[in-house]
Amino acid sequence: MSKRVVIINDKMQRGYRYVCTAPVGRNFDPEFQPHLTPPQMLKLGVFGGKYMTDCRKEFPASWFKGAKLAPRGRDSSLNYFGVEASQPLSVWREKGWIHPDDPRGWFQWYCRYYMGRRMPEEDRRQIKRWKAIRRHVRQVERNCDYGDFTCRRRQRQALLHWAYDSRKI
Repeated sequence: MSKRVVIINDKMQRGYRYVCTAPVGRNFDPEFQPHLTPPQMLKLGVFGGKYMTDCRKEFPASWFKGAKLAPRGRDSSLNYFGVEASQPLSVWREKGWIHPDDPRGWFQWYCRYYMGRRMPEEDRRQIKRWKAIRRHVRQVERNCDYGDFTCRRRQRQALLHWAYDSRKI
């Protein structure tokens, strides 16, 4: 595969460059087995529809066909489970969850990883965070009947934000 350079100029990054060295959607770390692709997540409804509105040029147009995006501010009714399940970016920054290369957080990292960018140290850190979210899968399994989407809706929505398909719990 030939390397592809991506140059970013959006509201949060100007002149940022990254190189894609892996094929799109393939060659993932064996410990990282997300249930959902970024375009699937956008179509289901995540992050109140606000996450990707100013950086569409970076990703394939097909990702945005049928995506639930908010034209203005976040709108939790666009989320699959219709509830708010995100913390503000300021909290993510305070907790040290934001890497300078991905100022929007985990989902931005995942989108770029999916596209083929590899940053070994950051990839390990984000995959470790992704794996830690699995505890919420266990909580839904222990406390909800299978397919009862009224049970733990906020937790189920948060799982969707992390590419776990909580519709199948």
